Amino acid sequence: MVLNYIWVGFFLVAMVVAIVEAIFFHDPAVFERVVSSTFEMAEFAVMKIALPLSGVMILWLGLMNIGEKAGVVKVLSKLIRPFFSRLFPEIPKDHPANGLLVMNFAANMLGLDNAATPIGLKAMESLQDCNVKKDVASDAQIMFLALNTSGLTIIPITILAQRAIMGATNPTDIFVPLLISTFFSTVTAILYVGIRQKLNIWNKVVIGWILGIALFITGVVFLFSQLNSQTAFGLSKVGGNFLLFLVIMIFVGIGAWRRINVYEAFIDGAKKGFATSIKILPYLVGMLVGIGVFRASGAMDMICHGLTSFFSMFLNDTRFVDALPTALMKPLSGSGAKAMMVETMKVYGADSFVGRLTCLFQGAADTTFYIIAMYFGSVGIKKTRYAVTAGLVADLGGVVAAIIVAYWFFG
Repeated sequence: MVLNYIWVGFFLVAMVVAIVEAIFFHDPAVFERVVSSTFEMAEFAVMKIALPLSGVMILWLGLMNIGEKAGVVKVLSKLIRPFFSRLFPEIPKDHPANGLLVMNFAANMLGLDNAATPIGLKAMESLQDCNVKKDVASDAQIMFLALNTSGLTIIPITILAQRAIMGATNPTDIFVPLLISTFFSTVTAILYVGIRQKLNIWNKVVIGWILGIALFITGVVFLFSQLNSQTAFGLSKVGGNFLLFLVIMIFVGIGAWRRINVYEAFIDGAKKGFATSIKILPYLVGMLVGIGVFRASGAMDMICHGLTSFFSMFLNDTRFVDALPTALMKPLSGSGAKAMMVETMKVYGADSFVGRLTCLFQGAADTTFYIIAMYFGSVGIKKTRYAVTAGLVADLGGVVAAIIVAYWFFG
């Protein structure tokens, strides 16, 4: 129901804004832009997302099936159970979902989107097995979505590469601030959903794991702070790909060692990949078309101008407002946010305060509506409850943290 109101809202706001643009600003071409956007986004959803995703899904669901049959996923479930039993109390002990959740979070943290998405869809399917009401999002599914939309990343390869392309003197200078921002986004997600679900998130196990993750991030920060920008960038890129290759080899190697038919297990899992891609396609087309119409109408620009005027009434330093378009676009569209990040660096400079802050916004949150539409769509969830709110609260936590950290590091 929430997605229904949001989707209809995109079109209603776009219609009002387009009429205002045409009548009061003498821009009748706005209708052409809006209509063109509907077709472009529909094509984008199919050609640029669904079809490439189907190939990745086939590959990784095949590999995940090997990992399940080889017992690797079960081992991960046992290792993470003390922590996840507090955040996901409705998941049974040693359920495969625990291991899949670990692998999804690990892939996201390493910036391995091609692996994170299919593993996440598999995890959502596994969580659906524990869901009593199949068309209503369970508590575990909402927590999973909130943690995904918080965008915890420790190796932001794409952002570092884009800064290098845009001529940043030191592309990795946003590395530490980004880690801090995305960490607070994730903590915000845990606190908000934990409070809504009345979980015991203040016990020593949860606090211990959070502090452990914080120490791990501190270690990564210290390691990269000792390296020059070129070496740090190269290490992050090579390290992420090496770990991804290592996972594949572990799955195949242990499967062969345990004498399972590895190829047959791969084929059995891969068959589900294309079917899942087809299943989520209507959800992707619907959501992306709504977002595209909203953006093409000029509604996003009006919101940004309004925010600039609003903050100018209370604050002397409103430099952060120039980077807000990226923050506002990120929950709606990853590609749109990336385009705004690049455009902001082009206008203000990659080494400017605004240029750096827009990179923090890009990395401190994730595409909330896209993730919810795709993940819930893959298992037929129609009633999302407070999942959208949880995702947006996590995004807001990352945005606020990014602004504070940017002023702290870059003045």
